[in-house]
Amino acid sequence: MTWRAEARRALEEEVFDLLVVGGGITGSGIARDASGRGLKVALVDAGDIGGATSSRSSRLVHGGLRYLETFEFGLVFEALRERRRLLELAPHLVHPLPFLFPVFRGDDPGLPKLAAGMLLYEGLSLFRSPGRQRFLTRGAALEIEPKLRAMGLVGGALYHDAQVDDARLTLSVARGAHESGAVLISHAGVKCFDRGPDQVTTVTIEDRLNTGTFRTRARLVLNAAGPWSDRVRQLADPSATPRLRTTKGVHLLFDRERIGNRNAIIFRSVIDDRVMFVLPWGRFTYVGTTDTEFDGDPADVVADASDIRYLLDSANHIYPDARLTAEDIVSSWAGVRPLLAPAEESGASVDETSREHAIWRDPSGLLNVAGGKLTTFREMAAEAASVAAGILKGEYGISSGDFHTEFAPIPGAPELGVPRLLADLDEAAKDLGLPEDTLKHLIGRYGKNASALIALIRSEPSLGDPILPELDYLMAESVYAVQSEWALTLEDVMRRRLQLFYEARDGGLSVAARVAAQIGPLPELRWDAVEIKAQIDRYSDTVTRTRPAENDSSEG
Repeated sequence: MTWRAEARRALEEEVFDLLVVGGGITGSGIARDASGRGLKVALVDAGDIGGATSSRSSRLVHGGLRYLETFEFGLVFEALRERRRLLELAPHLVHPLPFLFPVFRGDDPGLPKLAAGMLLYEGLSLFRSPGRQRFLTRGAALEIEPKLRAMGLVGGALYHDAQVDDARLTLSVARGAHESGAVLISHAGVKCFDRGPDQVTTVTIEDRLNTGTFRTRARLVLNAAGPWSDRVRQLADPSATPRLRTTKGVHLLFDRERIGNRNAIIFRSVIDDRVMFVLPWGRFTYVGTTDTEFDGDPADVVADASDIRYLLDSANHIYPDARLTAEDIVSSWAGVRPLLAPAEESGASVDETSREHAIWRDPSGLLNVAGGKLTTFREMAAEAASVAAGILKGEYGISSGDFHTEFAPIPGAPELGVPRLLADLDEAAKDLGLPEDTLKHLIGRYGKNASALIALIRSEPSLGDPILPELDYLMAESVYAVQSEWALTLEDVMRRRLQLFYEARDGGLSVAARVAAQIGPLPELRWDAVEIKAQIDRYSDTVTRTRPAENDSSEG
């Protein structure tokens, strides 16, 4: 029996204390926390684990420097505390990143105000930033970032936050939930709720990989469906009042040499004064983000021509010699932020909408969590799990223990640190002919589980071949994605377990058939030739659908 068939059987036959709806970073974090307390937990998601917002972020673990301007000191303090924890708990995934904040003549903040803000930011981190702050003259700023716009530049500040592979962080947290005993199933969407007289809720779930539906039962259902949260609430109670304000965030990926940045850059767009980023990503650079109202289906969100023009114009102003055009875009990603709607009378703009989170229970009995940001997911999950545990204790007499996730390493974290792990695996990698850069790549994605990839290659040397010569991904990673990381479709592998979808200019279409042929026969999938072709066709359609605006965007 495959892991998914076993998970479905458990969902159909057992009664759970807590059913979490939504396998993004928040839902995965809640499932990990609650199962670690000893509760019987299940998690379902209509798509892949981390398949939506949680894999389409700015890939930052940061305090949110711009929130100082809106006096959200509590949010910044919490985020900076979580930044420090994630650097310790997931050192293979979360890495310090230097940021340059350039200041131009006439900017607000100017250098004095920026200096005060930087001091406050450092203070809110309890002076535990991952790198030293420096204030720079115009010459010093151009020395460390020579291709930056020189006209009007008066100086700047260098400080440190952190960067993360958001999709892999979400997957690792979900793995932690599974290791703590939670039952997880993806590609399984909630269709309806029926709360019985015994107060146990029966949830009808649509199996999106195999036709038909099945039912599971839970004493408490926790809605962590991100941008779909209001829709889930209205399944439980059609009269539920919407609580979300959804906005779209878009990023564009370029070959790094086209921009030439050496560091991460935080700057204000010349178009509307919004805070934006130019961020390094290996041999790539990505630019983002937008923040515009979005009221469509989150599953259909893509970068449109206006998003692309906005980001190109903003980036070209700060890096004028780049002269970026739509043809330079390698790929884009767009996500929907599930922000809490402000009070109607506040008149708050999108930029002013808080990134705080809220936890509440509807009259239907559904427990909900919404809002927040990637950086603070652990704190938000701990709070939601505590509320759920309190309800289960009060209404059902179910006791649970404590699980201090602030001290629990994220699965894959090397106990003795990344440098020691690199040294420990070096000889085995050399025996297989794997270059040091490849080993660093594996450790940077899998941590101590890189040893499992090495074992796969030892058992079948051809799995050590690169999928694409110009990128670091190995064929072994596609196999590992299916065998150990719950990948169930070609897109799951290409887009989130690997990032060929984004980093290959053709979206990985040139190697999609090769990857599908490698993973299709695995016992976890058992695809025949017809299904392999269907997977390739669906993947091709997704690549095409997410890239049209890049071809349609005109100059000017």
